[in-house]
Amino acid sequence: MKTEEEKMTTLKTKILTAFMMSICLLMISTAYANERYGKQKVVYHINYDNPKKQAGALRNIQNHINAVGAENLDLKVVLHGNGLALLLEPDSLDKLKKFKNANANETMTAKIDGLKSQGIEFNVCENTVRGRKVNVDSDLYNVDKKDIVPSGVAEVARLQQMGYAYVKP
Repeated sequence: MKTEEEKMTTLKTKILTAFMMSICLLMISTAYANERYGKQKVVYHINYDNPKKQAGALRNIQNHINAVGAENLDLKVVLHGNGLALLLEPDSLDKLKKFKNANANETMTAKIDGLKSQGIEFNVCENTVRGRKVNVDSDLYNVDKKDIVPSGVAEVARLQQMGYAYVKP
């Protein structure tokens, strides 16, 4: 019969073994993903305002990161036209009559912040900002001047010329 101390030692050994096996499996799966996919450059193009489709696009991006690894992925999201609804603050919808939706609610902004923390860039079309009279500082969620590109469509084409794969979720 084992003493309490021996039982605890056995339990600690089992837990440590399970933990080490989990680490090994994680390393193997990461190595497999890196081997399978390698490094990728991708541009996601969003020019629609449907909140369910936009949430789906953000899920696709996270799944992409999970499969390839953030360290192996250079991913940019280009938003123009109605796509700016993804970053549009709900309080701004009343004054910006050219938008039907403002999708930057708490759930969406948490997803955006999570993606940005993994190195994902969100580029916003200056033509849309100017044409729809959007105030970048007050109407859009977490957009800096460096995130603004002259033209969303031209940016998508430029990135494709630079070897970025095009995805329109």
